[in-house]
Amino acid sequence: MPEKPAIDSPALAIVRPAQPWPGVTLFCTTRAGGVGTPPYDTLNLGLGAGDDAGIVRENRARLRPMLAAEPFWLRQVHGSTVADGDAFSPIPAVGSSDTNAATDPPEADAAITARPGRVLAILTADCLAVVIGDAQGRVLGAAHAGWRGLAGGVLEATLTALRQRAPHATAWRAWIGPGIGATAFQVGDDVREAFAQAGSEEPGLFVADPGMPGKWLADLAGLARWRLERLDVTQIESCGLCTVTDTQGRFFSYRRDGRTGRMATLAWLHGA
Repeated sequence: MPEKPAIDSPALAIVRPAQPWPGVTLFCTTRAGGVGTPPYDTLNLGLGAGDDAGIVRENRARLRPMLAAEPFWLRQVHGSTVADGDAFSPIPAVGSSDTNAATDPPEADAAITARPGRVLAILTADCLAVVIGDAQGRVLGAAHAGWRGLAGGVLEATLTALRQRAPHATAWRAWIGPGIGATAFQVGDDVREAFAQAGSEEPGLFVADPGMPGKWLADLAGLARWRLERLDVTQIESCGLCTVTDTQGRFFSYRRDGRTGRMATLAWLHGA
């Protein structure tokens, strides 16, 4: 059973791991605390979701005081490319006139860092955000794991990049954030076939929908955990919150609403 996640104040509410990570801050935003209007109400942080860009920038400005630095945003495409967050120029602050700072986010679905204060950011609205780090808090990765990215190896690519950066690390941990739950994620045979020999045969990860031949209920978080376990990640916490069916309406959900905003999962290292 997943541990109960911590929920912060309703003004700008966040979801965090039940157990703090030594040397790391990480959390996922919710819909609360922003200035957006339906269907983007209120804290939409995604510039590519169709919302007014000025409103999104205001929401990002509201988020900024909670962070160690400006986030390292990505242009997510449901792939498995991993960006090196330490190889890019500093990200400009909201409203900054610094023309030397990078403004174009790289096309990638994961990022890693070994630099204290480098804030990794993953946007979601049903897909999973998975944060991975070594137990000593020296390196950190964050991945956008929808079913395409998960089947395509985004978690494996992220762990490979992290292990190259920290070859002497002996233990790894992961946090699986809010995402579409196993009772809400109905998929076809194509999705199940994409996980052939990679979790599709594991009990409970794909359950046949009795009223819909050829349809399955897929456990996305369970598939992520299955892969992480085979990558020797020994400490895995899944927050267990479903973005579609959450009774408090805390999360954006593309599957439920179509036009909607995006939450952000953010993580950074503290350093010495």
